[in-house]
Amino acid sequence: MSLKGKEALHMYQIGIDIGGTNVKIGLLDEALELTAETSVPFPHTTAADLAKKIRAAVLALLEEKNAALCDVGSLGAVVPGSIDASGETVLDAHNLDFHNVPLRKLLQEQFPGIPVYIANDANGAALAELYKGAFTGCKTGVLLTLGTGLGGGIILNGKMFNGGMNHGVELGHAYLVDGGEPCTCGNYGCVERYCSATAIIRMARELCAVHPESEIVKVCEGDLNRVNAKVVFDAAKNGDEIALKVFHRYVKYLGQLVASLVNCIDPEVIVLGGGVSKAGDFLLDAVRAEARRYVLYKTLPSARIELAKLGPDAGIIGAAMLGK
Repeated sequence: MSLKGKEALHMYQIGIDIGGTNVKIGLLDEALELTAETSVPFPHTTAADLAKKIRAAVLALLEEKNAALCDVGSLGAVVPGSIDASGETVLDAHNLDFHNVPLRKLLQEQFPGIPVYIANDANGAALAELYKGAFTGCKTGVLLTLGTGLGGGIILNGKMFNGGMNHGVELGHAYLVDGGEPCTCGNYGCVERYCSATAIIRMARELCAVHPESEIVKVCEGDLNRVNAKVVFDAAKNGDEIALKVFHRYVKYLGQLVASLVNCIDPEVIVLGGGVSKAGDFLLDAVRAEARRYVLYKTLPSARIELAKLGPDAGIIGAAMLGK
């Protein structure tokens, strides 16, 4: 029962995971268990319009639980980009076309009286995995979020590493392929262009354009705009030759990235999260085998490569934890 007109219990924390395709919103209870969630398409208009749509979605979720804004203790939002040191402004989030956007202020205007926090999405997901998931008990780990783009969160000495300049860690914009695909950041050959869901879709469309016999084309009824990572991986599992070419190419790049992280950071565990990780062991086993080819110390123990335990909800949970 909502305490409208009475002293608020602050039962819920709101977590918002803003992605380049969808905005996922969840209500978490005091034990940080996800009790309700929804999603809305990312509005390719303005950040102010986004904040308004988030408010409408939050109010609808609260109504489902017979609650109101007075039952909310805090609101956290994570984005695929860098945040300024004050935690006020999204400096750059290329997949959202956000540049110097005062996101905390815009959200605060929609949720007056509720503490609002913003952070990098991979950092948020890594924070959630540290306290409730795959990083539990680890001192050093790396999380890769494989979605529309690619994000990276690093745990060092049991704490979130946000960079020496507090800009966050942009593993998706590490250099991978010389003279490679143009990236949304303006550079060429970035990891994100080869290890994200967008990369899978691009590679599949290129091959399917000259191989219409592929199962991918049949499933999409000839409309290559309907291609997504799941369609490609499902076709690969069925033995489709074109899908397998895409899959193996993707795994090669992702395995190289994972091995580079092992060689540079020597973490205890590397966790694969984001939508692409829903492929489960089919992807995990292949990445483990590929990474072993490039790890420097092949006879010594090295990082475990695991799937995120919190799955696609890690971003929501991590966002909600920002206020705890």
